[in-house]
Amino acid sequence: MKQVRDSRFLKQIAIVIKELREERNVTQEDVYNETNIHIGRIETAKANVSVSTLSALCKYFKISISDFHKKVENL
Repeated sequence: MKQVRDSRFLKQIAIVIKELREERNVTQEDVYNETNIHIGRIETAKANVSVSTLSALCKYFKISISDFHKKVENL
């Protein structure tokens, strides 16, 4: 099955992930050490993030998926 890639949407997700990380004053390495998720490619919109990964990141940043999507939509 071929993956669909929406570059604009991925960039919006990247912005929100980076904002959440910076608001909590954690590094990409901190996120990796605590979640085992490399977010460098997500933050640069180079990775097509899975729903499961996004869910894990939302839990890590203590934000609901719906609130995360609201942030994305407001960009």
